[in-house]
Amino acid sequence: MEASYAAARRFATNFVAYGRVAPRRPPGYAAAMPAAPPRARAKRPTPLPGGRVRGSTTGRPIMALLDLLGRRWTQRIVWELRGAALTFRALRAACGGISPSTLNARLAELRDAGLVETADDGYRLTADGRALLRHLEPLHEWAERWARRLKAATG
Repeated sequence: MEASYAAARRFATNFVAYGRVAPRRPPGYAAAMPAAPPRARAKRPTPLPGGRVRGSTTGRPIMALLDLLGRRWTQRIVWELRGAALTFRALRAACGGISPSTLNARLAELRDAGLVETADDGYRLTADGRALLRHLEPLHEWAERWARRLKAATG
């Protein structure tokens, strides 16, 4: 009986030593250890023409624009800035459930792309940003007609 206990003990010790089982820690050990920092997600670069973007390795301008506009909250931010300039807090309230870190990241991407700028009274669209909205208006009108046709077809 004694020999089998010793063999079991050696097995358990080797099992722990080779990392197969976490070793037993003394009470309070975890509290003394600093918490591991949260793992940050890799920041995707701002999609710009000529660079690698989602859906295109050549970075065609239309693909860069679609990548930028396809990012979460980007279209809503551009839409909310269609009128007057908004402060960060006012823009966050206008967008609804956007987190401050996401809003900050999207604003940085839109600034890098030259669609948004900072002003004394907050964030506003640049001339390119306003031109983009004008060019998206026909797409908006088409989408409204499309929705009406689908609704009429499904009754």
